[in-house]
Amino acid sequence: MLSPTTRVLTPNYSKGPLRSSIAALVHCAPAATILSLLTFAAAARAQQPVPVVLDAMTAELHRAFTSLGRTSTAPSPPSPSAPAANALPAATGDQPLPPYFLSYTVRDTSYVSIRATYGALAESSAGRRRSADVQIRVGNPKLDNTHGTHRGSAVNSQQLPLGDDRDALARSLWMATNTGYGTALDNYLRVQTEAEVRAKEEDTSPDFSQQSPETHIGAIAPPIVIDRPAWNERVRELSRIFRDYPDVYENMVFLTIRNETDYFASSEGSQIVTPRLQARIVAVAVTRAEDGMDLFREQTFEAPTVDGLPSQADLASAMRELGKSLEALRKAPVTEPFDGPAILSGRAAAVFFHEVLGHRLEGQRQRGDEEGQTFTRDVGQPILPDFLSVVDDPTVANFGNIWLSGSYQYDDEGQKAERVDLIQDGVLKTFLMSRLPIASFGASNGHGRAEEGHVPTGRQGNLIVSSTKSVSDSELRRELIEEAKKQGKPYGLYFEDISSGFAVTERSSPQAFQVIPLVVWRVYVDGRPDELVRGVSIVGTPLAAMKSIVATGDKSEVFNGECGAESGTIPVSAVAPAMLLSAIETQRQPQGTARPPILPIPGAESATKGAQ
Repeated sequence: MLSPTTRVLTPNYSKGPLRSSIAALVHCAPAATILSLLTFAAAARAQQPVPVVLDAMTAELHRAFTSLGRTSTAPSPPSPSAPAANALPAATGDQPLPPYFLSYTVRDTSYVSIRATYGALAESSAGRRRSADVQIRVGNPKLDNTHGTHRGSAVNSQQLPLGDDRDALARSLWMATNTGYGTALDNYLRVQTEAEVRAKEEDTSPDFSQQSPETHIGAIAPPIVIDRPAWNERVRELSRIFRDYPDVYENMVFLTIRNETDYFASSEGSQIVTPRLQARIVAVAVTRAEDGMDLFREQTFEAPTVDGLPSQADLASAMRELGKSLEALRKAPVTEPFDGPAILSGRAAAVFFHEVLGHRLEGQRQRGDEEGQTFTRDVGQPILPDFLSVVDDPTVANFGNIWLSGSYQYDDEGQKAERVDLIQDGVLKTFLMSRLPIASFGASNGHGRAEEGHVPTGRQGNLIVSSTKSVSDSELRRELIEEAKKQGKPYGLYFEDISSGFAVTERSSPQAFQVIPLVVWRVYVDGRPDELVRGVSIVGTPLAAMKSIVATGDKSEVFNGECGAESGTIPVSAVAPAMLLSAIETQRQPQGTARPPILPIPGAESATKGAQ
């Protein structure tokens, strides 16, 4: 399991035996808040019928918000002597605090999972799950129960009934709300105590931003309708292809389909319903070299529905390419540590930018004594070459004909997704913001994202890198060779494919990154054929890495995957052109000590003939 300082971008496949491979401040008065909520609820009903789930959520949220910590169940108007937003309300056992913010997030998910290994079906299942995250904040926006290390105290999760029984839904939400309220009160007391005894913080921004409520009643995600027996056979056939490659010791092919309806309601008046559809085929294959080094390849295909996935013939061709690649990799020489010029393919550059730059532009990493704050004071300053620009745009669903899994309409705090121009012509402009303010940036820009059971933070969606200094692939290769000659290197490196990576952003550790390439070639300056090598790991520090980019290719590639950080694992996409770096540092990956299997894999002899 990765440490809390680690951010990782990986394709979404089962780990198991493969795991080693990889400021305006407002203290909302109850009367004004509930009036806003009811007004927006009425507006939503005027658009189209409100789903039973959302209606039950809104009713129970109203009841809870007007009752918790109050002497009367009816909302009262704000008092002229009410405490200012910056005041710190006292919380005692005799005088419980009412929440100043309450929200319900419900995820109603249907899924299908089909998995095959060694050419046989290993799993074929379908199901449905409905869960709720209740977020409760006590105190006021300036200082509440989520301050500092207590951020997680805002959320309590509860599984919900699958049917539209309003009473059952209300009771489940009631239970989660009561539990969450107790946790919030307890942590607010801790926050108050810590505020009295610790030194003044460097960034004194509030804990929560003021935002306008949003209303959007979208479509309900449709049921999953597929021919399960046919897809069982298709997945099994794809896995069976690896039998033709006797040096592929493990393989797994699986199909996952996920149709989800997300509901959001808040005490500010937001009411949102949005669908999310995703179909994904992932193939993973594993081998081991004679010297004990474990090697793997993977490939992911994604679309909103199964109809958008590649044909069976194209998928089968991709499986064979994975098998051939692994057999070539296990025979390839192990690389030596290297410091010199390199080309990252578009896919590799996309992962590189996500890890090296993207995480350091997430808003919450700009505040807190524990964060490295690499670019916090660089707003308005160049941090990339002037021919590069970077945006994060979750409102874009496709790049060319490729679907982007990091797209969404509303974030997990009920804020509308926004295109954010992070870097323009090399100059840093802003950060990816949730409702956690930072110095100079007090509002969300629609990037508060979280997995179930987590408090949303500023996260990447679709990170897109563009360039005004692009050349053809052949010209980029020529420049690589010339750069290697200039540096007296016998070769440069070409990174064709990258699986994953991580970035350390806490100041208690070196501000470094590491990405794990899968396919790496030496490009010799004397004209020798390119040589495949293995055991390469890219390492370095972000400031040095960003400054070494000297040119880009003229075609962009997409990496769809999942990213894990403090707010959980979420789908993301990264888009970038190939890039030439004047200097990149690599080190050797762990070698491994186990030898390949002593007993040949069953059917190895016939498999060898079949693969020829």
